[in-house]
Amino acid sequence: MQGVAAGLGATEHVASPTFTLVREYVSGRVPLAHVDLYRLDREQDVIDLALDELEDGERVLLVEWGDAVAELLAEDRLRIELIGIDPSGADETRRITIEASGAAWTGRRDEIAAALGRWAR
Repeated sequence: MQGVAAGLGATEHVASPTFTLVREYVSGRVPLAHVDLYRLDREQDVIDLALDELEDGERVLLVEWGDAVAELLAEDRLRIELIGIDPSGADETRRITIEASGAAWTGRRDEIAAALGRWAR
């Protein structure tokens, strides 16, 4: 999350929204909203967050733990999964998988692949 905020030029202190659920950063060149759904048990809790208002195309919306409510998220999205490669946790190296969904992102698939090419395996 800190890398995304830094990449967008945000200057605010970046912290996990685990207890506040949503944190917004507006100082960068594009506003960023970071949502953490880990603690939400019911689909209605997610609906009550009004994610559709945050998915207005005016900001980057980063949703953690969104798999359980994927059908409530915008069709046009990137799904980014970080998986630790060492089950013991001693090595913090992670494998990153990026999956484009919807016309807006699948149309940019080649650009994304080119931008990430040096890290691809």
